[in-house]
Amino acid sequence: MKNKEFNIPPIPAVLLAIISVQSGAAIAKSLFPTIGAAGTASIRIGISALILLLVYRPNLKEITPKQWKIVIPYGLSLGAMNLIFYLAIERIPIGLAVTLEFMGPLSVAIIGSRRLIDYCWVLLAAAGIVLIAPWTNDRVDSLGVIFALLAGALWAAYIVLGGKVSKIMNGGQAVATGMLFAAILILPFGFYENGLANLTPKLLGLGIALALLSSAIPFTLEMKALGQLPPRTFSILMSLEPAAASICAFIFLQENLSFYEIMAVVCVVIASVGSTLTAKR
Repeated sequence: MKNKEFNIPPIPAVLLAIISVQSGAAIAKSLFPTIGAAGTASIRIGISALILLLVYRPNLKEITPKQWKIVIPYGLSLGAMNLIFYLAIERIPIGLAVTLEFMGPLSVAIIGSRRLIDYCWVLLAAAGIVLIAPWTNDRVDSLGVIFALLAGALWAAYIVLGGKVSKIMNGGQAVATGMLFAAILILPFGFYENGLANLTPKLLGLGIALALLSSAIPFTLEMKALGQLPPRTFSILMSLEPAAASICAFIFLQENLSFYEIMAVVCVVIASVGSTLTAKR
């Protein structure tokens, strides 16, 4: 009975994972005034690393030099991506940050293609970037836009390195080890910003909730879905992330987007879904 009770179908599992991640981002942003973006990133990654290390218990002594050469940059890209994304949403609305960040995986999906249809998706996504650009709205912080695009570049690196590490290491072991190096990278920034000095039991509880919502829960749901869904279907569902981010930010943080910003989100979502549908198998 228990197995049936928690047997979530794959498509709802992916949608729940997306909602979980974006709800976590909203919680993270609510912590910024007290412990800062770097402090929040430190708590999230630090607690996530502890959870994953306890669950998967990687034997670091058995990792080969070849595996270290991939898993260390994999973890560092993961940590840098999270820190810089938090610096982005400290300055601009979450929905816009996720839309800009999504340019990273979208670039990975269509890079190297010479088909006309793929150039169309690139132009559509570029139109979304133009709509978000600070010249359309004075409240959009230029540095926040740069941080979001940089987070997208790191997301692209994370995808490429993740694909390589998955071929030479067990998935859970790789993620746990990578998260360890992500924590090593980020924690000094949290201490330097002095946000961790303001940590209280209540904030620590929110940090644990953040780690669960942003890492443990979505990771489990996505792994379950990936085992049952075709990669193309999974990618189409993940393309809804910018829209989900905008909705969650509106519900939890009352972040309203302008007409141009909403159109930017729509452009990037359509470009991502379109590139997935027309991609070569």
